Amino acid sequence: MGGPYAARGVGSRQVGHGSVGDLFSAIKANVAKVVVGRDETVSMMVVAFLCGGHVLLEDVPGVGKTVMSRSLAASVRCSFKRIQFTPDILPSDVTGIYFYNQKESEFVFREGPIFANVVLADEINRATPRAQSSLLECMAEGQVTIDGVSHALGRPFFVVATQNPIELQGTYPLPEAQMDRFFMRLRSGYPDREDECRILSRFLYGDPMESVGPVCDADDLAHAAEAISRTRVNEAVMGYVTAISEATRSHAKVVLGVSPRGSLFAAKAAQACACVGGRTFVTPDDVKRVAVPVLAHRLILRGSHHDAAAQAEAVIREILDGVPAPTEEF
Repeated sequence: MGGPYAARGVGSRQVGHGSVGDLFSAIKANVAKVVVGRDETVSMMVVAFLCGGHVLLEDVPGVGKTVMSRSLAASVRCSFKRIQFTPDILPSDVTGIYFYNQKESEFVFREGPIFANVVLADEINRATPRAQSSLLECMAEGQVTIDGVSHALGRPFFVVATQNPIELQGTYPLPEAQMDRFFMRLRSGYPDREDECRILSRFLYGDPMESVGPVCDADDLAHAAEAISRTRVNEAVMGYVTAISEATRSHAKVVLGVSPRGSLFAAKAAQACACVGGRTFVTPDDVKRVAVPVLAHRLILRGSHHDAAAQAEAVIREILDGVPAPTEEF
């Protein structure tokens, strides 16, 4: 059954009673009932959600990473599971396991928490590499293979992982292959004084999550994704995306640059930005807006850096300043 934004027809850019932009705004407004400030972070998170990509929220403790994830999940009429990653968690704790049913005299598959539309992988870097790797197939292919049998995950399937970049004791950094599976990495930092006061007033007298309900359903997201995929990216903009990626591969501070997967994700994110803005085509400004959250976490820098994430973001911004953007009419 469709939600308030159920699609009117296949191929239409309209979603329910409004455009993809209306759906985007409705989800953002719903999240804003709980999350104070963080406008661009929430915008990029919803963009990734509409594109079917996964998000890594990397930030200091206590700034609302989990609350942001829960409020986004609550905005859609679909299933939600939270996995608290710890050093002793096993892959089967994530994906599920076959157990022997004595009553039926056969092995039965019991689904793990990964079988949900929205999965919050809390403090993912606290899990061992073996447990982290259980997410690789899920995130890349939308399926789980156990004992040689593949099980398809539902649609939509969206992983929001959180990690604390400061605390290192008892943590296991995500390997490059895992980082590359994330559509975006988002970082906000501490709120300013005004926003922090608003957080106090909002949470001191109750739980604002109680006011968050679904504003759309899975069908609405599927039709929005279809509309986004029809947003035109001309050859000049494609060339601009690939020029940025090529510049990362030859940059003096970079050991490993952006892969073709990163270029594709940047183009998809730019499509979403254009579509929610009511345009049928992508501009260089759309690419610039998504470049840092989509590309920075795919870089491996030379030497050791106290804040490698900030350094990688600075490299992307430097490249954006140096790579000329196409100026033709779109």
